[in-house]
Amino acid sequence: MVTEAEWDEAQARTARLRVWSAIGGLVVLGLLVIPSAALGGLAGSGWTAWLTTSGCVVALLAPGTVWLVRVNARVQTESDDKVRTLTHDLAEAVEKADRETAERDEQVRRQRFESRLANALDMAEGEPEVIDVIERSFASVLPGSPAELLLADNSHAHLLRMASASAGDGPPGCGVDSPDHCPAARRAQVQRFDDSEELDACPKLRNRPAGRLSAVCVPVSIMGRTVGVIHATGGANQAIADDAVQDLGTLAKLAGARIGLLRVMAETQLQASVDSLTGLFNRRSFEQQVTTVRRSQSVLAVAMADLDDFKELNDTYGHDTGDRALRLFAEVLRESVRSLDIIGRYGGEEFAVVFPACSATDARHALDAVRSRLDAALTVAGLPRYTASFGVVDAAEHESLAALLARADAALFEAKRLGRDRVVVHDAHGAVVEPPAGGAPGEEGAAALPPAGDVAAQVHRHLR
Repeated sequence: MVTEAEWDEAQARTARLRVWSAIGGLVVLGLLVIPSAALGGLAGSGWTAWLTTSGCVVALLAPGTVWLVRVNARVQTESDDKVRTLTHDLAEAVEKADRETAERDEQVRRQRFESRLANALDMAEGEPEVIDVIERSFASVLPGSPAELLLADNSHAHLLRMASASAGDGPPGCGVDSPDHCPAARRAQVQRFDDSEELDACPKLRNRPAGRLSAVCVPVSIMGRTVGVIHATGGANQAIADDAVQDLGTLAKLAGARIGLLRVMAETQLQASVDSLTGLFNRRSFEQQVTTVRRSQSVLAVAMADLDDFKELNDTYGHDTGDRALRLFAEVLRESVRSLDIIGRYGGEEFAVVFPACSATDARHALDAVRSRLDAALTVAGLPRYTASFGVVDAAEHESLAALLARADAALFEAKRLGRDRVVVHDAHGAVVEPPAGGAPGEEGAAALPPAGDVAAQVHRHLR
């Protein structure tokens, strides 16, 4: 590499050589004219003297001239070499600057993409919105190329297509059915295949309807565990660009982190809202759910339930059997009512149920069915036999939940007093409402609850 000082020195040396060559030539020429003229005079006169003089001058100047030409040529060669070196260095510097500029531009682009993607995922409040962001990202990163996101189900045994983007030929359609069968997920590394027919290509890429293709598979990790893959395809021997692969890696990283955070938040919220033993709403969450329902529903029935002689069951068979009894009752109760009904463990062996768009009489039929199913479930589960008592009331307009539960609890106390293992309905004045003639229904009583499809019509009718 030529420095600036070296280039200045070469230029100065060339200038000095030009000056001294001119001065030296004049001096030498002046010194050679006199002896050459003398030699010419000795040789003759006229043209003979002139030719002799000229020949002597040429003969005497030739060695010096040749020497000066060689010196100038050497100096010029050195200068040319330095010019070529400088030109080469300048070209390399320009190329390096262009390369660094392109790298900075690409880094800025990636940072902008990552920032916008992180912002979009942060605003996504649930997994469906995250999936929507991922699909829009596919269209941005791989316009016109098929891409899909495969995530494991809850068992982590199967991969499900959660998001896809396509230019019209459909999604890539990866045939991998389990994270353990996907090379990218199993190795936790990005896998690139330029041609699906190559020896070391993924077997799942062969025999696609579109024929030979290229593919890239980017693993997706959630909470440190690889649970999925982003799969994109292109034409055979038309590998996806490196910057697009890096963007897919960024998408996999940020999307996996966001989905993992949402799942942790959902699990934490679920653990905080349900009873750990039975899986039903705990008291606080139950009251919140009921408060929300009452804003739009004026007609509902409230029931309180209690396992009969539960203390004796615990003392005789132990707390483990008592816990199994509570779980079994909660399961029977949950399976016997509608999905819109709200069930909570209110404390100990006491449970509360709210039936939206339902009367206490209809709720009585459903709870009688619970009693019948509980008896059958005890036989299957091999638990000691026990029964349950229920108190049911209709909600009065603008009546507080505390007052409602207090009236239902009074009806439950009446069921206990009358001999347990029964459903007692109280009217607004606390009087017992006798069941209709024919006795309490059995399993068919569950049909007395209004079906979920009829609830909207009932709510609309009551709100008009």
